[in-house]
Amino acid sequence: MPTISHDLDELEQMIQSHGLTLVRRRGYGVEISGPESAKRLFIAWLAQTHLDESDLFGQAQEAITLHPLSKELLAMVGRKHFFSLEQAFWKLEDGWQLQLSEKEHLNLLIRLAVTLTRIQEGHLIPPHVNGVPPSYSARGESKAEELLSMLALELPAEEVRYIAKLLKATDSAEEDGLLLAQGDWTLNASVTKLIAFMEEQLGEPFTEDRSLREGLHQHMLPAFRRIEEGSTIRNPLLAQIKKDYELLFTLIRKGVNAIISRIEVPDEEIGYMVMHFGASMERLKQFPRKVRAVLVCTSGIGSSKLLAVRISKELPQIELIGNRSWYEAARMPEQQYDLIISTVDLPIAAERYIKLSPLLLEAEVERLRSFIQNITLKHAPSPKTPETSSHSPLERLMQLKMYASDSVMLLETFQVYTMPERPGLPRGDLTGVTEELIEAIRHLHAVSDEQKVVHLLLTREQHGSQVIPDTELALFHTRSDAIAFPVLSLFRFNEPLPFGDSSAAPVKQILMMLGPAELRRTALEILSEVSAMLLMTELTELLKHGSAAEIQAFISFHLEKEIKFKLDWRNEP
Repeated sequence: MPTISHDLDELEQMIQSHGLTLVRRRGYGVEISGPESAKRLFIAWLAQTHLDESDLFGQAQEAITLHPLSKELLAMVGRKHFFSLEQAFWKLEDGWQLQLSEKEHLNLLIRLAVTLTRIQEGHLIPPHVNGVPPSYSARGESKAEELLSMLALELPAEEVRYIAKLLKATDSAEEDGLLLAQGDWTLNASVTKLIAFMEEQLGEPFTEDRSLREGLHQHMLPAFRRIEEGSTIRNPLLAQIKKDYELLFTLIRKGVNAIISRIEVPDEEIGYMVMHFGASMERLKQFPRKVRAVLVCTSGIGSSKLLAVRISKELPQIELIGNRSWYEAARMPEQQYDLIISTVDLPIAAERYIKLSPLLLEAEVERLRSFIQNITLKHAPSPKTPETSSHSPLERLMQLKMYASDSVMLLETFQVYTMPERPGLPRGDLTGVTEELIEAIRHLHAVSDEQKVVHLLLTREQHGSQVIPDTELALFHTRSDAIAFPVLSLFRFNEPLPFGDSSAAPVKQILMMLGPAELRRTALEILSEVSAMLLMTELTELLKHGSAAEIQAFISFHLEKEIKFKLDWRNEP
């Protein structure tokens, strides 16, 4: 009993943070009480934290090996509703013009499944106090009604409004003061140092592999957050990874221990890093491809890359035409590919895909070989025409035009401002400094509401320092309907500015990125690429002393490389 009581004490604060109360009474037992909406969100949060895609979409026979708590959580989530919800999304998404990432899509799917499960169990949202409902947009309620109609469900008005609130996420991103995805500059710096360490140890040009840096960051940022929160990292491939990649595992463990000291990184996470570096080593080799296949891998970018190069090495007759998420692959017209290769079960007909592990074991190579032989013998290859190719020459030219146009527009606004000392106007707080920045670019006529933009910039800084580690540089960025077009500006100060920890290096340069509330994907990617360059010593030195023309030339050169990488730009036969 003392142990159970202690565990409940630890859980109580976490439960309270979700708007719920842990009730403990002798002779009564233990209960979690609170609003029904909070309970639903709490169940969804537990699923997002403790389950992965293989748990959520695995076959029933695979669930036998799950931990009993995972099985119970899956029942609370209502996995049985996933297929019907996904089918409804497929039919409705064109009209809704969904703008969700894969993670956002999955989170919405989980929340809706939890909602349907709770309703079936008789746990309903109560009528609003005084009969006055909260205000949701007519568009949101219309979406909810469309979805419920597709599911052949009739629900009380309160439940319709609740689902409308969940579906609000399918509208265009709301203005939140953020221009770029929230990053962790400390982690970015750690990734850069780890890549350099591994390059020195193995003599492989890892620093030239943009995909490695991107993949490590995208995987490690959420993984490290889960570690800091005390969540368990699971890696079912760990034993096989240690056996097949012993040297790589040992070196990465050594590098992580030396570079990352703020948290203890478990072997399971090291295993995932091994997959990223292993993929990078294999990626240096080029192989011919013939049979058209789509990859679906939910374990992350590193594992999908490793699987891709393993396939290319073992079965060079496969032409991998792209990596897709599970819901993108399910929507692709069948004439665009010969087969789908997936690491998880998919909600599509069994004959359309083959399931393999990311490591592509020897037995799986033979199984895949047999699958290919059946396809190539019985069916002609899928036509590679401008109408059916996922990246036709015209589409690639149009993408190139958008990337180039957005890059030029951004760099044309770029200027370097030397901020003079202003007697009688001390720079002891960031409010005055931020107002100076916006005032300096007033001649561009890019900002219609200066105070609003100043407030957004300051709010962003309060949520986390934007100082780039080991530099005198800070990044300011925001997005707003008060901004007409993207702006990139550099400000240099003679005296240090009041940023973050006083023990850190003084900040004497600010790079400011501004963008409209609605910004097309290519423009957002360009800004993200520029922000990623801030970890390059050459650029931070140029920002310190270089001319505007030198900085523009450096950014232009690297943007050109990244655009070619994104478009896989090469000569085709």
